[in-house]
Amino acid sequence: MRLRRSRFGELAAAQLDVFARDHRDALDEIERRLDAYRGSDRGDAEELYGDYVDAVDAAADILVAMRDHYAGTVDDRDAYVRAFNRAAASRFPELARALDEG
Repeated sequence: MRLRRSRFGELAAAQLDVFARDHRDALDEIERRLDAYRGSDRGDAEELYGDYVDAVDAAADILVAMRDHYAGTVDDRDAYVRAFNRAAASRFPELARALDEG
């Protein structure tokens, strides 16, 4: 059985490369916030986890806007969105939930 490759897979991967390059600061912020949460004591954990979630949401908002902007230019929006979401969830799993909601 041959697996069918998405016609938008390479395009989505290229766009994720652009996102990673142009929004490195947002991705770094997620890592910093997660590290702070993991290193926190019980008293600070809730607030620091909230900061982490806020950083994830901010990066996801950028990624969703990028996806949706380009989706309006292709002939099969739904196929593009599915391919983009699959590729993004694989590359940036912490952003996957927001992509499904976005």
